[in-house]
Amino acid sequence: MLVLLVAGGLCGCGTPAPGAPGFQMRGGSVCDTAVAAARVLSGVSRAAVPVPGNPFAVVASADGRWSFVTLNSAVEVLSNRSPAPAANRQVSVPGTPQGEQLTHDDRYLLVADGSGAVVIDVARAERGAAGAVVGMLSSPAGRGAAEVALSPDDRFAFVTLEISGSLAVFDLHKALTSGFGASDFVGMVPIGIAPVGLAVSPDGHWIYVTSQTGGNDARAGRHTGTVTAIDLRRAETRPADAVAGTAPAGCSPVRVITSADGKIVWVAARGSDAVLGFSAALLRTDPRHALVARVQVGEAPVGLALADSGRQLIVADSDRFTAKGAVSNLAVVDVGAALAGRPALLGLIPTGTFPREMTVIPHTHTLLVTDYLSEQVQAVNLASAP
Repeated sequence: MLVLLVAGGLCGCGTPAPGAPGFQMRGGSVCDTAVAAARVLSGVSRAAVPVPGNPFAVVASADGRWSFVTLNSAVEVLSNRSPAPAANRQVSVPGTPQGEQLTHDDRYLLVADGSGAVVIDVARAERGAAGAVVGMLSSPAGRGAAEVALSPDDRFAFVTLEISGSLAVFDLHKALTSGFGASDFVGMVPIGIAPVGLAVSPDGHWIYVTSQTGGNDARAGRHTGTVTAIDLRRAETRPADAVAGTAPAGCSPVRVITSADGKIVWVAARGSDAVLGFSAALLRTDPRHALVARVQVGEAPVGLALADSGRQLIVADSDRFTAKGAVSNLAVVDVGAALAGRPALLGLIPTGTFPREMTVIPHTHTLLVTDYLSEQVQAVNLASAP
């Protein structure tokens, strides 16, 4: 079965990489939108888990037993069991929780909120015990916390501040050992306008941040969003001087992840209806030539996740602005084909309304997806995908 999604034009199932035969900037602009034609993968098994609110983000514990979902004013704790997780208990948090990240030992859960992040004791949250919220990391005058990431040793936390246009750096170790306070805040890394997406490289040396506005692509003759490479160790001590390179990244780039080996940085360009692949090395040394892959997907892509040992990229086509003729779904992209400039879109998996964030439960083939407007978490069996 084929489905044709239309929003501003048409394109094939994949677009050759810049420099490859057949690559063209449609209309001369990286910000032109055209969603892709692809078959619906109707044979992929799915199950929906209702949650009491609008789920934003989801992360799973390293042992695969638990998942944590941020809602309007709480974190829902899910017990992961076959065929789908089940609601277990809630932890109330102040403000409006958004992105989240577990420390590498699964001891603490950090949730982006306000001017920084709420820190939650995971063991207490799993038991439903009192005092699960242990403290708050706050930045002076910071606003719009969106995503959170951690240094490899869990000593430092990084939070994108969408409204403040910065990446806030916190000394998490000091907060946990000496008490939460103003001294936890290290400083700000200046980014472009409306930074949201955030990822740390597998080797722990680099941070990648997307900004929805802030670049200027000379080829397109217009402003675009950006992806920025940041020296992680320098950010811990001299955040104002930590930026290593910045590249244009289509319209409204909102999420970023890296390949398992750290060589490729993938960006969801929501306003371009595309996923973009960048050379991590060139982002730091020659950012203007760092773009190595571009694949048109569905309408307004947001969340990203790698599956099948990194051979597939799952993209959440959110359709958050309800474009005429478009639907929400998950796009399945063949990574090797995308990097080779060949048609790469394998198909589309149906979802609820406004799929936003995703995570794969460790040691399983289960992908969890937050369907924001459907008030559910969807469990997708990727083993049944192509």
